[in-house]
Formats: sequence, structure tokens, C-alpha cells
Amino acid sequence: MRLSKLNVIFNCILKYHEYIFPLIHSYVLSKEDCQLSNIEELRKKYIDNPPEELTSEDIRSMSNEDLLDMDYFMNEELDDDFGEEGFYIF
Repeated sequence: MRLSKLNVIFNCILKYHEYIFPLIHSYVLSKEDCQLSNIEELRKKYIDNPPEELTSEDIRSMSNEDLLDMDYFMNEELDDDFGEEGFYIF
């Protein structure tokens, strides 16, 4: 029974691939464009107001991954579990 359902799905994909794949491709491209515009907004934010020990030029020369990492670590909330119920060794 399960194999026949997979065959139906596979046959549908084969039959309609010319319609399915362009939709998937355009979705992926639009998502990448959105991420790039968000990164550029983030870059502009840090260029206008660079963090301590960095200059605007440092921000300009950062890769997208480095910029996202920096933003993550600058905005992460410290997860302080001290004081919650549990077993502590002092």
C-alpha cells in the first residue's frame, strides 16, 4: 500500500516537473534576495553606528557571515540558569 502511494507521488512529480521546479526555484531565489536585503540593512546599521573597537571600514569589509555572527553575539540574551530549581555543586 505504501509503495503505491510513493509511486503516485513520483509519477505526479514526473508529470508536472516542468511546473513544480520553476516554482521551487523562484521561491528559493526570492528568499535569497530577501536575506541579502536584510544583511545590507544590518550592514548599514553597523556602518552608521559601529560597535566599540570597530570602524565603519571594518564593517564594510566583513563578509555576510561575519556580519551575521557579530550581530548574533551582540544581541544574544545571556541564558543565566542560576537560581532555578535543580542540583548545584558549590
